Amino acid sequence: MTDARPAGDRALLIEADGRAAGLAAAITRAGLAGIADVIPGARTVLVTWEPGRWRHPDLAAAIAGLPVDDDPAADLPAVEIPVRYDGPDLAEVAALAEMSVSEAIEAHQAAEYTVGWLGFSPGFGYLTGLDPRLARVPRLATPRVSVPAGSVAIAGGLAAVYPSASPGGWRLIGRTTARLWDPGRAEPSLLTPGRRVRFRADRADHGGPAPAAQMPGDARAPVRPAPDGRPAPDGRPASHLEIIRTGPLASVQDLGRPGLGAVGVPPSGAADPAALITANHLVGNPGGAAGLEFTLGRAAIRCDGDARLAVTGAPVPVGLAAPDGSERPAPFGAPFEVPGGWVVRLGAPAAGLRSYLAVTGGIATDPVLGSRSCDLLSGLGGGPLRPGDRLPVGPSAAGPGSGPGTRPDSGRAAGPAAARIPGRGETTRLRVLPGPRQDWFDDAALAALCGSPYTVTPASNRTGLRLDGPALPRRHDTELPSEGMATGSLQVPHDGSPILLLADHPPTGGYPVIAVVHSADLRLAGQLRPGDQVWFRPG
Repeated sequence: MTDARPAGDRALLIEADGRAAGLAAAITRAGLAGIADVIPGARTVLVTWEPGRWRHPDLAAAIAGLPVDDDPAADLPAVEIPVRYDGPDLAEVAALAEMSVSEAIEAHQAAEYTVGWLGFSPGFGYLTGLDPRLARVPRLATPRVSVPAGSVAIAGGLAAVYPSASPGGWRLIGRTTARLWDPGRAEPSLLTPGRRVRFRADRADHGGPAPAAQMPGDARAPVRPAPDGRPAPDGRPASHLEIIRTGPLASVQDLGRPGLGAVGVPPSGAADPAALITANHLVGNPGGAAGLEFTLGRAAIRCDGDARLAVTGAPVPVGLAAPDGSERPAPFGAPFEVPGGWVVRLGAPAAGLRSYLAVTGGIATDPVLGSRSCDLLSGLGGGPLRPGDRLPVGPSAAGPGSGPGTRPDSGRAAGPAAARIPGRGETTRLRVLPGPRQDWFDDAALAALCGSPYTVTPASNRTGLRLDGPALPRRHDTELPSEGMATGSLQVPHDGSPILLLADHPPTGGYPVIAVVHSADLRLAGQLRPGDQVWFRPG
């Protein structure tokens, strides 16, 4: 270990001298108190922690003394992946490598690979050990909009298998039916850092297409986990919320899935966690109970039983509609009672982006990997809600929100301070700390970042805010080896326009991070909508 660099107020990026998998395993094995996630990259390890647990120099000193195993997976058997070599880029790969197609296939099979790190999507392993001739093959000039699940690919000196359908710029040489990712398994990812991997030709059934490996089950299944009328744990009939209208986007969210970055799972969770915590506290839930996140309001929800609700976040008009058509207003930012059969209607917010609805007992959809959150990047936890979805509500007497799918409040602020939403036309100020790759940029770049406002573009979403403003030039155009990314990181692609990573961001990335937004200000970032302005300031 040669260097440890702060990556915001609650993360440390550690240079690992080619031993990233071993160092990550050593940190995990040590069981240091308060560590939230350990994410190996190509040459580094990102370590994040819970609020108030560590100071950067203290954690760096604690990690420096750990014994590191050069091969943490040496005792594990190699994973063997069957491949049907019929990918659309196979002939071009062979030509670029100055080989025949059969020689390219043989070279791909002859190597023994090692999982260097995971990222991009759950179970997506970056495999080192590619034959040097194939390692010359570059990525596609224009990435595909969608790569089929199970695609076997190479690019930039690495090999990989796409566990699920996603965009991608790697060259596809074949397919496999191996299930690299299954959240129902005790170990969801077939590949883990340091594990050895071999590919072998699957010569069966040459006459027809091989089924692509898929994420197990229907990605929307967690939204409808039980038939109507299933009794609650105390014997009472289960209560449900029925989605009548979603608005532009609605999803189930709690406080996310920390601790799974090493297998490519994003942190996810509410984009404005303080607003969700506040809503939960108003109805008597622990802050980590699952609620509903609405983007730009305009939603309607029917309660099939008496319920106690609260709405927070971006301020919206709240109304109640009775079965006989009569209506009455309900308060925003305070608890209110809803009789069974009534509909709760949310209007559009005048400012802010995301509003949160909590119900006493919490949303009780089935948890996936310890969380009920919908992750729009990976598809975990169900997709966006649709009209007709029925969401079970947990029983308040059983300690709502304290079971699977929730986690502690983690010291995040709640209460009156959490209600502050910048008004329309008001510039939001976010505190930033120098990023771990500040030295990749010109001396004046950080001053330029903080020197004038940026505008949130329409291409923004829960993965990140794409910003339009002063370009931040790099010192050089070399590629950054993939490494862990803390939530709040300001990545800068080659065009110089920063991207602020939010809840659903991939755990690893390949663009340098010039600065990181202070964790206490991330809730404000989660409320910015296209056209809003943000001004970064040192702090």
